[in-house]
Amino acid sequence: MFQRPELIDQWRSLTLRYNEIACRLDRELAEAHGVSMNEFETLDRLAAQDCDSLRMQDLAAAMYLSQSALSRTVARLEKAGLVDRSLCEADRRGVFVRITDEGRARHAGASRTHLTILTAYLTAAK
Repeated sequence: MFQRPELIDQWRSLTLRYNEIACRLDRELAEAHGVSMNEFETLDRLAAQDCDSLRMQDLAAAMYLSQSALSRTVARLEKAGLVDRSLCEADRRGVFVRITDEGRARHAGASRTHLTILTAYLTAAK
């Protein structure tokens, strides 16, 4: 069996680093802004769009969440008033997601926390 211990070590280091950053993001975004890391990432993708809304399937393709995890995340955001969902008129199976004004405001505040944490972890890694 062909082994590459340096690649295994690199992989382990990468996953450890990701988990450190993800846990810190999750904790600080929740404490300061009332959103999880996944909820922030969903708002972030929606806020970055040039259009008013995005199809759920397109949002899922741009993220690391499964379709069911994204659906649960969007449901929590909708319950909090941060996004709206609507059915596609042309295809009743399609669902559109739109960030609300309240969602944009929450995203703007949380973006500062997000960037501060990424800066602390990722610029120190260079």
